[in-house]
Amino acid sequence: MTIHGRYPAELRERAVRMVLDHEQEYESQWEAITSVAEMLGPTAETVRKFGQGFGGEPSVGVVGARAIGATSM
Repeated sequence: MTIHGRYPAELRERAVRMVLDHEQEYESQWEAITSVAEMLGPTAETVRKFGQGFGGEPSVGVVGARAIGATSM
């Protein structure tokens, strides 16, 4: 298990996957992020930042994670 910062990689990947899988159920991506954060424990801002790790670009975020295949984790 690889730890990047405070949270294990598995939790980070799960959070991003959950946001991607459920964002259509919310009016905004931020609402999906806050919902996932409440379920998993980190803050909403932390969950948002989890998505930035995909693609190595700080501006990619969770939406960009879908474009580079995060849903196939």
